[in-house]
Amino acid sequence: MTEALVVAEEASAVPSEMTASDRALVPKAGPRRQRGSEKRSEPLSIVHPKPSGRKITLGRLAIVVTITAWLLYLVTTVVRQLADNPNAGFRFQVEAVSYVLVVTFLTFSALMYLLARQGALYRFRDHARVPRGELDRHFVDYKEGITVLVPSYAEEVQVVRGTLWSAALQEFPDLKVVLLLDDPPHPKDPQAAEKLDATRALAGEISQALSIPAARVNAALADFRCRDTSAGVVPAAEVDAVIAEYEYAAGWLEEMAEAEAVDDHVDEFFVDLVLMGLARELRLVLLALEAARAQSTGPERQRVEELYLRLTWIFNVKTEYFERKAYASLSHEANKAMNLNAYISLMGGRWQRQVTDGNVVLRRRAADDPGSADDLDTPDTTYLLTLDADSLLLRDYCLRLVYYLESAGNERVAVAQTPYSSFRGAPTRIERIAGASTDIQHILHQGMTYYGATFWVGANAVIRKVALEDIVEVETVGGFEVRTYIQDRTVIEDTESSVDLGTHGWTLSNYPERLSYSATPPDFGSLVVQRRRWANGGLLILPKLWNQVRKRRQRRETILFRELLLRVNYMSSIAWASFGLLFLLAYPYDSRLLSPLVLVAALPYFLAMGSDLRDCGHRFSDIFRIYGFNLVLLPVNLAGVLKSLQQAFTGDKIPFVRTPKVKDRTAAPALYVIVPYLIVFFSVFTLWRDAVVSNWGNVAFAALNATLAAFAIQAYIGVKNSLVDISLGAINWLYIKPRVPRAVVSPVVPKTAEEVDWQALLYHGDRRLNRDLRGGSDRRRRVAQR
Repeated sequence: MTEALVVAEEASAVPSEMTASDRALVPKAGPRRQRGSEKRSEPLSIVHPKPSGRKITLGRLAIVVTITAWLLYLVTTVVRQLADNPNAGFRFQVEAVSYVLVVTFLTFSALMYLLARQGALYRFRDHARVPRGELDRHFVDYKEGITVLVPSYAEEVQVVRGTLWSAALQEFPDLKVVLLLDDPPHPKDPQAAEKLDATRALAGEISQALSIPAARVNAALADFRCRDTSAGVVPAAEVDAVIAEYEYAAGWLEEMAEAEAVDDHVDEFFVDLVLMGLARELRLVLLALEAARAQSTGPERQRVEELYLRLTWIFNVKTEYFERKAYASLSHEANKAMNLNAYISLMGGRWQRQVTDGNVVLRRRAADDPGSADDLDTPDTTYLLTLDADSLLLRDYCLRLVYYLESAGNERVAVAQTPYSSFRGAPTRIERIAGASTDIQHILHQGMTYYGATFWVGANAVIRKVALEDIVEVETVGGFEVRTYIQDRTVIEDTESSVDLGTHGWTLSNYPERLSYSATPPDFGSLVVQRRRWANGGLLILPKLWNQVRKRRQRRETILFRELLLRVNYMSSIAWASFGLLFLLAYPYDSRLLSPLVLVAALPYFLAMGSDLRDCGHRFSDIFRIYGFNLVLLPVNLAGVLKSLQQAFTGDKIPFVRTPKVKDRTAAPALYVIVPYLIVFFSVFTLWRDAVVSNWGNVAFAALNATLAAFAIQAYIGVKNSLVDISLGAINWLYIKPRVPRAVVSPVVPKTAEEVDWQALLYHGDRRLNRDLRGGSDRRRRVAQR
């Protein structure tokens, strides 16, 4: 039965900163399927294939070759050149040192890739899937609950709907799904208001749709329990009864799948893997039950009850939505972390809504206060599941991860997750390549867990709430308590929270299966927003890592050097890789520093990546496409790193910019479009310049960069789209909005009594005035210091 189940499973917005001219010039049609896009729409298997002994041996050999080639390069090229040419001059010595540093950092990142990949191979080799019967037995009398939190801001209704359904159909005894809407609660734009109302209605629609099957399976379970309670094999009539319920449940899911509109590859995944995947699993149970009936036997009574319970887990769910911006007592910081924090801080309490000077605030009811029907009741649960609004979960995500957290030896695991994979069948070339890099990251994250270097990847995760209570920071703002569980100091809140949890003695783990999928930006503009955010904040968090190491040593915990290296690489590699590549592109290094050993050191990395891409259903040749992809993203990564340095020096928090999840193309900032063209032109110039002086190593490198960057521009940005985005940038640069002198405008002191917001003034007092005046003086002081 278990083997059959595994086989069956394996088979189985335009950004707010855009102007009106931006929206006018962006094409309105969704992305058309391009040449070179992904034709295959079948997802990868849930369970990773077990790697062969040959593959594991070659992985070890790749690590040895990389280290050996780097050491030989240092000895045979740099040291020898400096020893043989003592009068080479100061310039050559500086070039040698800088080139060695660049090569060393890049080789180190390649080595960390190989190391993490090797850990993943070990985990895939040793992983044994928990049988379904064990899961059913573990949760048969389960009393703990899980709350799914789905933060959403200006999302497409259809995108959110799929995410909520994938969460609602999780098989779990006590499940609550909460949509955390972060849109302004009273938009003035009629279209935005209509979209918000439609999003609000999703929770009710899902609850209503599930109420009918839930009532039926609940009644069936109750009837079964009222019948004969004798142990042993159930009679044939009981087998027929449970078959009828499973037939109904599978048919209900299949009817829903049949009625779904399939407009793109994500919709196809939702129908085939979320709805039909669950239906196929129920059909597999039907196959077993019908075989038992044909053999004139049946399962024992306890097992039949577990089968009934499974149906109740599928259809019994509580769904609702919550809007933190409707309450003045909650933080309105514009980022995902504070959206999550606002609701988590309310859990376990009953809250009275009060209107004070035109603002709605929440005040906690006393334990013995009966309250009223209008109170906001937010029960506490043992576990939280944070889920991005563009992600989909497979049916037993919650069951398997909670079972893992409750297994012996995992008592101090705070976060369990399955790093998301990409949806297959991407219609654009850039989405396909970005998805390929996502699938590679999935493997690396699995390997980092092998060495204890797991980072929380925020798209989805099951979290122990008690662990969040360990790292919470409490402050009072405007007379109200603000509790921060997930830090919003940087825009990569999940990475910082990983370090905070480790500092408090918790660990994190990636479950070695593919149980979650997330959308990949379909165009260059939205990808810029995402990757600029990903490149931002790692350097700021690095000091916290040293603090974690110090605390763990005080607790006499063992810290493996490999773990530390992987963590440092994860948080900092974008910085040194971006600047290192920039140096290699821009500076004409002396040909005496070049050596084939540098290529030998890099070769195992590219060969291993090509093998991993092929294992993930992509092409081996995608290693060249990913290289070109990274070239056009070089200015994006540099911008993110520089933003981190800016925050480190100024202390100003960087605004959180959400990745647009719209079907229209998102315009990219002109700078990020122009720089890739400059890379091509400068590489061609470098090729000519070094060819003149017969520096053939640099000629080959420049030719490779020029070719792959030009291909990436044409494939991932598009020449026509480049002209549109550069035109938008020029228009926005030329169009200067009129500014009113500071002395004339006062944002907090109105001119007439009619302009006074008396309700806000009564409620907030002079807090806003003091804050704004203090902020202005701080800004003026910083300007004066500069």
